[in-house]
Amino acid sequence: MSSDHCGSRLFLALPDDILTIITSSLSVGDLCNLGLTCPGLDSFMSSHKVWLFQCDKLGLVPYTTLIEWRKGVFSYKALCRFLVNIQPLIGTWVHRNPELMHVVYVMPGFLSVVGCRIIPQKIGPLGLEDGSILWTPVFEILCNHVGSTSFFLHGRERGVDYVYPGLLKSVNKDCNVLLLEIEHRHQWAGGKLADLKNFAHEVDNEVSSSQRIVGQKRTEKPFIRLESDDRELVLEFVTSQVRDIVPDAANVLLFPRPRIDAVDSQQDFIVLHERRLLLLQMYERGNMNHDLKSDEGSPLNPTELGSSEVYKSLDCTCNYPASQAGDATLHEFLQLGDWVGLSLQAETKELYSCKYWPYRYEILSAFYKFPIRAPKACDEEFAGLWGGTFGLPPSADKPGKPLFLIFISYEETKGQQQMYANKILEGKSRVSRPNGSTMFVVNIDEPSMTIFPWNTDKQTNSISVKQSFKGEGISDGYRYRSIQPGSLFVLENGLIVFLWEHSRDLLTLKRLDLGELLRRGERLPSFPPVLNFAHLTSKYRNIYPGFSHF
Repeated sequence: MSSDHCGSRLFLALPDDILTIITSSLSVGDLCNLGLTCPGLDSFMSSHKVWLFQCDKLGLVPYTTLIEWRKGVFSYKALCRFLVNIQPLIGTWVHRNPELMHVVYVMPGFLSVVGCRIIPQKIGPLGLEDGSILWTPVFEILCNHVGSTSFFLHGRERGVDYVYPGLLKSVNKDCNVLLLEIEHRHQWAGGKLADLKNFAHEVDNEVSSSQRIVGQKRTEKPFIRLESDDRELVLEFVTSQVRDIVPDAANVLLFPRPRIDAVDSQQDFIVLHERRLLLLQMYERGNMNHDLKSDEGSPLNPTELGSSEVYKSLDCTCNYPASQAGDATLHEFLQLGDWVGLSLQAETKELYSCKYWPYRYEILSAFYKFPIRAPKACDEEFAGLWGGTFGLPPSADKPGKPLFLIFISYEETKGQQQMYANKILEGKSRVSRPNGSTMFVVNIDEPSMTIFPWNTDKQTNSISVKQSFKGEGISDGYRYRSIQPGSLFVLENGLIVFLWEHSRDLLTLKRLDLGELLRRGERLPSFPPVLNFAHLTSKYRNIYPGFSHF
């Protein structure tokens, strides 16, 4: 159909800048549908200006970064495809167990997103304003030249850094759970695959707990229905087979460092472009020329596993009653196919929470989205992520003190607006309060009559109080805690301070930009791959006690 017949002739006669403004209010899906109506609109909807504006409208990276990223893809439309796909992953994710100090912040990298674990730590010598933060990579998702995704799990084994390529499944727009799974593949869709036939050598003569159960045979989510020991067993073996050593050239920057000098910034971009191309080449050649339909002959990929021999080696005649309806046995999982690969699932599940802290879903390899958001109203101006430590201002930046990450949210209770401050990370060698604990609650409709006890800080700088509110906070103790009355003071310099009335303890906080702290942060070695995602089992204590800042 011509542009005349579809009534778009006058529309297309407008200047491109005007057309871009008009189409700016359309969604990505609407733009694609509009381009299908006639050739003239299709040509315009493919223009760089339209899709650059859509990329910028998402607000994930600065405009200048989009220009640099465009050099690595075919078009801004391809770049927009990637950004729309990974947008729901951006943000703060937590492990299900409140006693595990486990926070992962997913942020833009370089034509990628990177999942960075925040290490429990003490505040460094430069404080939070100019200092760095300790972190380690968990996973990253790269954008290829057409805007498709390439998933890599990170890990370290015997002093060597590895990546473990896999597949990012479709990301739900409102996803709140991240799952690391092993998935059967009937065709290659990215990353390395494993042939389960060789798995027999790992489990021969071992009796799996789930082998004593013959559950209902179902194909829906078979990996999740395995018992936890079997899930971990399969994950450990598959990651040991699909891993690739990270070359030195790819084991450098994961995202650009904050730079003032344009020459240094450009040098970072050169290094990041080379690193990305190297990883994408590793990803693409992982199963090059591999025929999943062929079951004969030696596998072309030396990192393959298989299931038929496993099945023969296991006792398949046992017929004990199932301990739980719907449980899958390892036998059933292996019968579903020979070829498997890692996959990252971003799903939406019905979760219950207490003051925004998610109650656990019975899956070990899972992260849960923490709904940190920017303030949307004048009566929620303190909502979001804060960091600091105990002590008199400006203790939020005081070196050597444990770093606390606090999430502030609002709820209406009995007609009054309450502000809740929940701890999501504590930088001590042993946890004194479980993650998710409400450190203090403040009634923002009730001003405090308490006078701030100090007029100056330790540097004799004047302390000016802008507002104060009445509240209460938990006292010391891990599980058996008491509540003390207190007050929240809002200082003119942007800090907030909670004062416990009886103990006179002070918690001083400042608003944080985790992305900025990570870009200038200090990277630490990763855990082994399965442990690196969400299998931490150490309770009550910091799992990184031996590194700097402690």
